[in-house]
Amino acid sequence: MGGERLLGELVLPLVTPFDARGEVDAGALRRLVEHVVAGRLADSLFVAGTTGEFYALTFDERLRLFADAKAASGGRLPLVAGTGAATTRETVALTEAAERLGYDAVAVIAPYFSRPGQDELYAHVAAAAAATRLPVVLYNIPLFTGVNLTPEVVARLAELPNVVAVKDQATANPLQVSDYLRAAPRLRVYSGDDPMTLPVLSQGGSGVVSGAAHVCGDLIREMIQRFKAGAVRDATALHQRLFPLYRALVPPGRANPVPLVREAIRLATGLEVGPPRPPLLPPEAGEVERLRAALAALGRLSMGGESER
Repeated sequence: MGGERLLGELVLPLVTPFDARGEVDAGALRRLVEHVVAGRLADSLFVAGTTGEFYALTFDERLRLFADAKAASGGRLPLVAGTGAATTRETVALTEAAERLGYDAVAVIAPYFSRPGQDELYAHVAAAAAATRLPVVLYNIPLFTGVNLTPEVVARLAELPNVVAVKDQATANPLQVSDYLRAAPRLRVYSGDDPMTLPVLSQGGSGVVSGAAHVCGDLIREMIQRFKAGAVRDATALHQRLFPLYRALVPPGRANPVPLVREAIRLATGLEVGPPRPPLLPPEAGEVERLRAALAALGRLSMGGESER
């Protein structure tokens, strides 16, 4: 299955719910998946990505999360497993496990901390791709990994038959989408940053991997579809409506939106998905109030979200 049919236009990087003890909460995961499916908030689900705090999970927890998400989705949406890790050995093992569990694709992040060079990045991804028959999504997020997948290495990776797409942290390099598509025109390129969805589409990108989709995937889908239908003014108006929410999810002083995405789910749906795992901390009162105002402006504040904790 190619990238277009598999991923669609709107990929949702699923939050990993935690209970009061900080353990993965399978029941809350099922409820969250039901919310996404019932609201038609995504075309596919990305399990154990950055929004899912994969880096804070043990190997065994990731395997259980893969299995629990697969059971919760029940085949209703394509599933992408985040199998990237700090080492190639662990990445290959997770990739093989995702295939055994019946996932539809894997996403491989550049290794973090080791700061590999481009030839080493190629070898890392190529090893994961060789270990599976599943489609592979390249996951480029230099803000957190410290390395960037260059257009040249993406072109080399695109020669591997099961590499189908790139998820790019477009805010870091807004024009890299064009370089990727010129270097590897058969790949689909997705924005990894909600605010950059329209700029990525305007360069020939395919869509977005959207944390905000947990609470407003329907509006993001409408924005994408209007843009692709040629209604650029309408799409831009939707972008402007959504922009305060995007800003509220990554307030000043934070690089990681996970704490605010979790709070947005609670405020907009009443679903409890727990706090992030330390060292990340829950949002401060002022951050919550800005988020609450942004959700209210979109008509996405639930009755439960109206009240304080």
